[in-house]
Amino acid sequence: MKALNGLALATLVCLLNTHSATAEPVVIGGGTPPGLERNGPDQPSSAPPDNLQRGERVLGGAGQGRVAERVTESEAIAALADQLDRQTAADMFAGAVMVSRDGETIFATAEGYADIERQIPNDVDTAFGIGSMGKMFTGTAVLQLVQAGRINLDDPLSTYLPDYPNEAMAAATIHQLLTHTAGAGNIFGPDEIELFNANREDLTEPEDFIALFGERSPRFEPGSRWEYSNYGFILLGRVIEAVSGESYFNYVRKHIFQPAGMNATDNYPVNELPPKTAIGYTRVPPGERLSGHPAGGQLPPLRPNTDSLPYRGGPAGGGYSTVGDLIRFATALRENKLLDEEHTELLMAGKVASMGSSKYAYGFSDELSGDGVRMVGHNGGAPGIYGQLTIFPDSGYVVAVLANRDPQGAIGVIESISSRLPAK
Repeated sequence: MKALNGLALATLVCLLNTHSATAEPVVIGGGTPPGLERNGPDQPSSAPPDNLQRGERVLGGAGQGRVAERVTESEAIAALADQLDRQTAADMFAGAVMVSRDGETIFATAEGYADIERQIPNDVDTAFGIGSMGKMFTGTAVLQLVQAGRINLDDPLSTYLPDYPNEAMAAATIHQLLTHTAGAGNIFGPDEIELFNANREDLTEPEDFIALFGERSPRFEPGSRWEYSNYGFILLGRVIEAVSGESYFNYVRKHIFQPAGMNATDNYPVNELPPKTAIGYTRVPPGERLSGHPAGGQLPPLRPNTDSLPYRGGPAGGGYSTVGDLIRFATALRENKLLDEEHTELLMAGKVASMGSSKYAYGFSDELSGDGVRMVGHNGGAPGIYGQLTIFPDSGYVVAVLANRDPQGAIGVIESISSRLPAK
């Protein structure tokens, strides 16, 4: 057995526990807690994580213990295909995977069903929930406005939202909000989840969240430490609106999705999902968490995850995309179609130590693997959702994985390819 390190433990939930990575697990989101024992990189996961607990570490890569060696591209792809077969056969993975190098697709496949009841299979054009991956779009949008001279990273929130109701929170800077060091809190953690759930259908715009949660003080002195914060990114979404004069949804659609050619990506209301959207399937019972392995090794039955979906995705995540669109997003960044070279690197370069060996940037995480390979990107998940985009700046590889199952099976797939792709 081995424990995952750094990049292998992801932002597995867009609903992250605000207290700490080792806090008591809470109900709605799913994630692999730090130190969770898992099988080796080529072993199918035979049971869900011991606790679907919220924790934040990003991307892929082999953990401590048994570590795969870097091999040729063709050997890495063969190992990926084998791992996909294993996880799918173990009923732990359903979704789509795409790998590119320098913008050219070198591997693409889909497994399992987008709709089990109607026997509709997933394909590479299926849209999946992406959880906290949407933070990459918010970070990119803020940096576009920084590049245009319309936002200063060192300005306090009050510069752009002068009527923000809590003075102490309004003193946090844009940089602190982008790096999860503002103390803005989660709003999906155990202290506030009931309030969120009671108002779920009314929370359709960033300003709705501020009306409900804006009186809260920072959880700690802004800038004093790192703590993952969904609410901080919702505040950034409102800043984007105030500066640009556009809704958050229109801004990212016009200035990110369209220029990148991401025609199947958006923050759809849950009752307006496109036909080619996968239903998320979870083994987490309604209102409960998985704790320990099921008796007799039996997996709980799969069920649709509709009870845990937000009304609509937004600046903190919760939207939908395809693996092809995520590759196109990474390619657009690499080719400086969304930002110039200076601001692209500013966007993705790690700034604040987060968990493990990763550093958080502006909506991205940045880490060196144990053998010195740089990986940049983000992921996200919840019951029945897991998504991850991993960019390898030095080699030109990009890996996009989206799944409509609980996170663990997809994590094994990501580890398999990320730990084997050539370093250069």
